[in-house]
Amino acid sequence: MTEGSAARLAGAVLARFIAGLIVVALLLFVPAGSIHYWEGWLYLGVLFIPIAFVGLYLLKHDPELLERRMKTREQESEQRTIIALSSIIIIVGFVIPGLDHRFGWSDLPVAVVLAADGVVLLGYFIFFLTIRENSYAARVVEVDAGQKVIETGPYAVVRHPMYLGTILMFLATPLALGSFWAFFVFLPVPALIVLRIRNEEEVLVRELPGYSEYRQKTRYRLVPGVW
Repeated sequence: MTEGSAARLAGAVLARFIAGLIVVALLLFVPAGSIHYWEGWLYLGVLFIPIAFVGLYLLKHDPELLERRMKTREQESEQRTIIALSSIIIIVGFVIPGLDHRFGWSDLPVAVVLAADGVVLLGYFIFFLTIRENSYAARVVEVDAGQKVIETGPYAVVRHPMYLGTILMFLATPLALGSFWAFFVFLPVPALIVLRIRNEEEVLVRELPGYSEYRQKTRYRLVPGVW
């Protein structure tokens, strides 16, 4: 990657990072009607500080992967439907905790909130281990030229470790934001991810050499001993 390309990539990543931070903050604090929402501030730190460090890591060590992860246009129509449904869930799921804070619907103990933030960090750590192991872990479902099957690291345990981390993050998010009721909004996320995995595996079996053999070697897709 040339110096100019690296600079453009860094600029695009920074712009998306700032935009994401602003959007999530607005979704949380506007419904809350106050900036005095400590669960919201803590969550922003727990989520975006690791994102910033991982972004810097990828800029230095694997800019090609970072460039792949900037792509958001899904080629598979089924994946586009799943992403659209997930986006609705995420928006609603971030708005409800703010309303919950404003109107006092939930009263979660501080220990529960902190434990949930810990699970969010765990989920993101699994995500990081996954992308560190697999330079082709793009955001969209596709197979690039020269892509190989990865069987090491978390991929030796389950075939889709990134989605395991994602589920942990999403299910812990409402509790980390102090909302019991928002948890029910995020409950469909695992089912949507299962649908995404089923379609993704169809693409990988069809287009990625060696993936069928890998499926025989690593039996479980998402949760060891379960599925």
